[in-house]
Amino acid sequence: MSGDSRGGGGHHNVRMPELPEVEVTRATLCERLLGATVQGATLGKPLRWPLGCAAADLVGLKAGAMGRRGKYLWLPLANDVQAGGLLLHLGMSGSLNLADAPAPPGPHDHFDLRTTRGTLRLTDPRRFGAVVWSDGLAVDPAAKLLARLGQEPFDPALTPAALHRPLKSRRVAIKTALMAGDIVVGAGNIYASEALFHAGIDPRTLCHRISLARCERLLQALRLVLGRAIELGGSTLRDFKDAHGMAGAFQSEARVYGRDGQGCLRCEGTVLRIVQAQRSTFFCPGCQRR
Repeated sequence: MSGDSRGGGGHHNVRMPELPEVEVTRATLCERLLGATVQGATLGKPLRWPLGCAAADLVGLKAGAMGRRGKYLWLPLANDVQAGGLLLHLGMSGSLNLADAPAPPGPHDHFDLRTTRGTLRLTDPRRFGAVVWSDGLAVDPAAKLLARLGQEPFDPALTPAALHRPLKSRRVAIKTALMAGDIVVGAGNIYASEALFHAGIDPRTLCHRISLARCERLLQALRLVLGRAIELGGSTLRDFKDAHGMAGAFQSEARVYGRDGQGCLRCEGTVLRIVQAQRSTFFCPGCQRR
């Protein structure tokens, strides 16, 4: 899910962190937090859901390897008598930072987890993010929050046939279906537009009209685009930074996203912008076929 609103008289992007940005965050935090012991936790203004435990209950728990499911991060925490973890979501504007000596929390800093490896801080101006305790990924609340997520894009179990199967019964545009996230996760607005361009598929094409062969091209394109975005540190259209404070660079390689009115980089056509499900879609009608 990704938001993008453009009013007349100029472009204004509002874009939440997507799978590549969340994966980049996980990668920059995982090794640094592994084995850290929690010394305390501080909550600021309420986030989307309550923490679900007393902050004091986290003290003494040791961090395992941070994982990711869709756009959720999972930080396992355990000791000899308790095991579970924190499920974190960056919402529309959130970011995580790990610092040895952070500044006092500001008005947009809503969760601090103080550990022996530094303080993990969630900064979230819009407060759509979340930090939730769960006794495990397979039990509520984590299980409920993750239940509707589609397959991971790099999971070997996601074959062209596995992608094609649920599309056959859908009568919506392929771009809309990709962004829903219940078939495959990770295809946010920019990445869905880019993957469809690489696959040569018009974003308005109805799902049930996409053949198995085209699904194979689409899956390859999605993996190519998401892999490259992770490699480049994600996309920074407004304020995303990884846990080191570095901005992403994928947006500089976008072939269609944000390029409406400009020439296609593959043919002699012009990139167009349309709105689908209240999101801006960019494509080349010359290269991308229904």
